[in-house]
Amino acid sequence: MNSKTPSGTVSFLFTDIEGSTELWEKQPAVMKTALAKHDALLKQAIESNGGHVVKSTGDGIHAVFATAMDAVNATITAQRAFGEAADVPLRIRMGIHTGEAELRDGDYFGQTLNRAQRIMAAGHGGQILLSEIAAQVAREHLAADVSLLDLGMYSLKGLPSAERIYQIVAPGLQSEFPALNSIAAATNNLPVELTSFIGRERELAEAREKLAGGRLLTLIGPGGIGKTRLALQIATEHFAQFKDGVWLVELAPVTDPGFVVSTIASVLGVREVSGVGLLDLLVDYLRAREL
Repeated sequence: MNSKTPSGTVSFLFTDIEGSTELWEKQPAVMKTALAKHDALLKQAIESNGGHVVKSTGDGIHAVFATAMDAVNATITAQRAFGEAADVPLRIRMGIHTGEAELRDGDYFGQTLNRAQRIMAAGHGGQILLSEIAAQVAREHLAADVSLLDLGMYSLKGLPSAERIYQIVAPGLQSEFPALNSIAAATNNLPVELTSFIGRERELAEAREKLAGGRLLTLIGPGGIGKTRLALQIATEHFAQFKDGVWLVELAPVTDPGFVVSTIASVLGVREVSGVGLLDLLVDYLRAREL
């Protein structure tokens, strides 16, 4: 760590050796040698891509980068190096997240670290995972042969909001893995209705027809005639058609137009990032989704 260590909005990388406890128990001599080579390969990959090693975390490393793309390049470099090193029989899982963090006395603090660590912990040896914001920032700068695989929304242990997680796919890296070590997040926030929906067959049929041929369907009528109930029924019936779920955003309590975007973002779990407008983040989040 030195004066060039990035601060403010940064990208964190956490790594970990899969099954390290069992390996230490069964092959302590091999692990001692392999761990030294593991540290050297990771340090070289990180520093050669503009990163800084913050600390060793036992069987892994915590590193920081000024940009998400530098972190992506470092992980690809490292995974390829581990794949080519026959004398390092280790499988490394890696997680990247971008956000704000406080740099104090040579160490970082803040929620961004927790999320980066949880994302890493959800993966498997050989896998590189990215958060939604890290993927957004890095996507436009990826090499032609590198892509991001959308793994879906997941609830990460101890964190209040779910995270959409992406996997790096690149030549020389393993591309298929078991399901993540986490729970898939809910794909809707529709309320549980306590009564059956009766009638409105004509309105439902018309809504189905219009929704199939358009991107926006508006229900208009006097207050109290059941527009919200009808909308919820339509949403329930069409749930399976949208791979990213169906979401209800209550705007009735919002009296200031300035809070419309933040209200929508809150429901969808889109978080603010320093230097990037919340509307831009929300548009980027929605652009690639079917919801």
